[in-house]
Amino acid sequence: MSAFFDAWPLFHDPALAGMLAGALLGFLGVYVVLRRFVFLTAAISQAAGLGVATSFLLRLMVVAPLLASDGHAAHGGTSLAESVLFSLTSPTVGALAMTLLAILPITNGRVRGNARQDSYLGVVFLAGSAGTLAIGTRIVQELQDIQSLLFGSAVAVLPSDFKVLAGVAALTLGVHIWGWRGFTAVSFDPDGAKVRGLPVRLLDLLLFVSLAVGISTSTRILGALPTFGFSVLPAIAAVQISANVARAFIWATLFGAASGFLGYILAFVHELPVGASQVLVAGAFVVVAVVAAKLRPGAQRPVPKQA
Repeated sequence: MSAFFDAWPLFHDPALAGMLAGALLGFLGVYVVLRRFVFLTAAISQAAGLGVATSFLLRLMVVAPLLASDGHAAHGGTSLAESVLFSLTSPTVGALAMTLLAILPITNGRVRGNARQDSYLGVVFLAGSAGTLAIGTRIVQELQDIQSLLFGSAVAVLPSDFKVLAGVAALTLGVHIWGWRGFTAVSFDPDGAKVRGLPVRLLDLLLFVSLAVGISTSTRILGALPTFGFSVLPAIAAVQISANVARAFIWATLFGAASGFLGYILAFVHELPVGASQVLVAGAFVVVAVVAAKLRPGAQRPVPKQA
């Protein structure tokens, strides 16, 4: 482990990125777990992956030929139009666009009922997974990025990506902490929220959008596997040992941050895939939390109450 900290200047961006993503998605995961949206996060993380893969394909098949036909190499430099093209086909934009498109039918009420929603999410999950793999065969030079995207095998994070993730985490957590009572009310007591005059549909929309932004950003930078793990496992562990929702949010954030950071160290020390190591650490927190909950004298599985 000392070797890891000796090389800290080299690894601090990916290690801290895992910690930030774990904290953000651990926090949001409490909504996911208690509202039974677990499959939603799996589906939209795959949709985000498809968005990233599609962006790579567009750059290869559309943007590059356009720039070549305009004589970009001959005159050098980068025009405004070229900058716009690269921005619109950036993997981050692709991930966010595909994620928002995937959740649109849920947020606008077109998919109602548990059965229809599960069926829809199943289609999104399978289409995202299959589409990403299919596109990967067409962009051989980006195959390593596709593998990292699916399984979270990347060991490095660009400083620019880290800054994007830090900004998304700070903004999302800030909004949710500021509006915590409103978000929890519409999530766990929607009828009471309506009586109190809260904008239920708006707050619900903001919740889904924040999930989409957090998951798409994390998927682009860390991969779909750790993103799904961070969205579910820390919250499951937190719910086991928390007597109310407020404590569940705190514990889930801490478990998520620890999973991202310790998982990266575990991968470094034992030469394991980063994403898999982070998910294993998060899973270990679940096991410890379940055992701790069962060992409490006279305690059953706690069901957090709003407080």
